Amino acid sequence: MTDPTTLDRSPPRLAWTPAALTDPLPLARALVQRVSVTPEDDGALDVLQAALDALGFRCRRMPFSAPGTDPVDNLYARLDLDPAGAGPHLCFAGHTDVVPAGPGWSWDPFAAEVVDGVLYGRGAADMKGAIAAFVAAVARYRQGPDGRTPSGSGSVGLLITGDEEGPAVNGTKRMVEALAAEGDRIDHCLVGEPSNPEALGDMIKVGRRGSLNAVLTVVGRQGHAAYPHLADNPIPRLMAMLEALTAEPLDAGSAQFDPSTLSITSVDVGNPAVNVIPGQATARFNIRFNDRHDSASLIAHIRATCAAVQGDQPGSFHVDVQVSGESFLTPPGMLSSLVADAAEAVTGRRPKLSTSGGTSDARFIKNMAPVVEFGLVNRTIHQTNECTSCADLDSLTEIYHRILTSYLKD
Repeated sequence: MTDPTTLDRSPPRLAWTPAALTDPLPLARALVQRVSVTPEDDGALDVLQAALDALGFRCRRMPFSAPGTDPVDNLYARLDLDPAGAGPHLCFAGHTDVVPAGPGWSWDPFAAEVVDGVLYGRGAADMKGAIAAFVAAVARYRQGPDGRTPSGSGSVGLLITGDEEGPAVNGTKRMVEALAAEGDRIDHCLVGEPSNPEALGDMIKVGRRGSLNAVLTVVGRQGHAAYPHLADNPIPRLMAMLEALTAEPLDAGSAQFDPSTLSITSVDVGNPAVNVIPGQATARFNIRFNDRHDSASLIAHIRATCAAVQGDQPGSFHVDVQVSGESFLTPPGMLSSLVADAAEAVTGRRPKLSTSGGTSDARFIKNMAPVVEFGLVNRTIHQTNECTSCADLDSLTEIYHRILTSYLKD
């Protein structure tokens, strides 16, 4: 393992040239070397902005904060191929923040070591590598086959947040709202999340299930365990409510989505005494839901189910719900075909269109523009020794280059 005390923790390299940026590996390594664990940036956006400045992008930092949350810096960059900004705008969206490294790494997680053709480091796959690949694709496009920028039309943008792995309240959501209010149009969006389960070219995400987290609290009356008739034990009632909520599947799935799921994640009483009946009991559960539901209908279902169990019994219950996002689907069309064609041309595999997995910042972009997700392989994301092969990094760059070339044609 690299000795962390020998690493160069000096300010990030800011001198980039368009020619050097055609190779995604140096920029990917420079980004991975920034310890940008949410909500810290550690200069990651400075590294990226310097690269985009070298390619002629107009860069704008968009910091946001809100009471009770950490302030977050974000970056919006746009390159118009003609002064009037005519033609369609393809925006790449992603994040430079990463989850904590955790113990047990074979290399320093922020050293960006390359070993046997593999780049190791936190964020290598999720998703600093994809950001570097898209920047390299733009550099290759600008260079052109004969060293001159092609005569395409349209605009290329990057919408990069530092708040995807965290609460996601001061990042993409706020950026999209601000850009829409200013009339800054995005026609199509490509999110660089690691979408491929096993190999590059496996999968394009064309939608995501919705997600909500619920806290169900049943209130009874505390009492002595030897005199249960003088207490109101909330635990059996909580168990009955959970049984009612899980007795039947929420649905059997839909044309583009797997069945919705309800997962109980915690049951808590907080009672250290063996001879006391507690006064309340709490359960937490998560619902991942498809397009046969929305959060409002599910919240109504939860409350109605619990109310039926409560009936006219003593005590009470209440449900607190936090909605992470609604389900959405970008129907197969020009954007998904463009990405699939490029991926197949480079990898020889036609990607499957999927809505599997958790949530992503695409949920905030869907109301502004059609959005799909395609990036690196996700086998090692959030794990010890997260990595991506350098070959995949270069292949993803070529896929993105093909997408740009097709999208920006006159």
